[in-house]
Amino acid sequence: MLIIRKAGLFTTIQDLGRPGLRRFGISSGGAMDTSAFRIANLLVGNPENSAAIEVTMNGPEILFAQSAEIALCGADLSPAINGTDAPMWRPVQIEAGDVLSFGMPKSGCRTYLAIAGGIQVPSVMNSASTLTRAGIGGFCGRALRKGDQLSIGESRSTKTTKAVNWYVSPCFRTDSPEDPIIRLLKGRHHALFGAGSHERLTTEPFVVTNEADRMGYRLDGPPLTLEKPQELLSEAVIPGTIQVPASGNPIVLMADCQTTGGYPKIGQIAAVDLPVAAQLRPGQQVRFELISTEQAQEEWFVQERLLRHLKAGILTKRRNA
Repeated sequence: MLIIRKAGLFTTIQDLGRPGLRRFGISSGGAMDTSAFRIANLLVGNPENSAAIEVTMNGPEILFAQSAEIALCGADLSPAINGTDAPMWRPVQIEAGDVLSFGMPKSGCRTYLAIAGGIQVPSVMNSASTLTRAGIGGFCGRALRKGDQLSIGESRSTKTTKAVNWYVSPCFRTDSPEDPIIRLLKGRHHALFGAGSHERLTTEPFVVTNEADRMGYRLDGPPLTLEKPQELLSEAVIPGTIQVPASGNPIVLMADCQTTGGYPKIGQIAAVDLPVAAQLRPGQQVRFELISTEQAQEEWFVQERLLRHLKAGILTKRRNA
């Protein structure tokens, strides 16, 4: 069992979300940085979709009432076990009575705490993900609070790791770039914007404002404007859609975004770079690069091949532990 002694800024239980329900008005949700989330689960021998804890910026303080095997992947939020720095991107054994805490963020925005056996919460629409705006999933449909107690499932792994000297290569990490370049495709309404807006989108920097959460980020930067004013009908949007309201400041939709929107869509972040976008912090600068659909598909296939190789390597390391 885990006991939450301090809630942190916004700590929730997530899995890979609720795909296939957007046509019913249900956000897909799930882990913001799916890459770090999946790797954390693999490191402790879990299926990739096992429920884990998503920690945002200012992390919680968690008392472990039982021994467990954990992994921390994603942003470096200065994790510590009993006050001593905790290693990231590798399996770590934790004992009953140990306290996991977090300090100042060093890089990125979100980190994932996976525990062998997974966090045990009721499934809602085939998912454990917390969707706070709907009050469903996770722990009582809300962010974790002081005093909450979480159950851990039985680990499927036949091996436990007391201590390891190996870790996941930095090439899989999404939290390191200070001024990332995020790749995107042309949005459905890209052609409705003027040439100046097209140029500004891919040559000028934008800054993530304080209006940034799991639903989306509002960016500050050079204004993006339509060539001529138009009224548009609301239509489907998905995580990664970049909408532009009348202010000209783009909004990047993220995991918990609504299912439809009426603002013009200038771009769509390539799926391969959504984990990078998930790690953006308020005040951080970001640039965009336009790529083709074929490039986006190829980069995604490359990423998935690398993750398959990583999975095989982790399984081998665990068997030989």
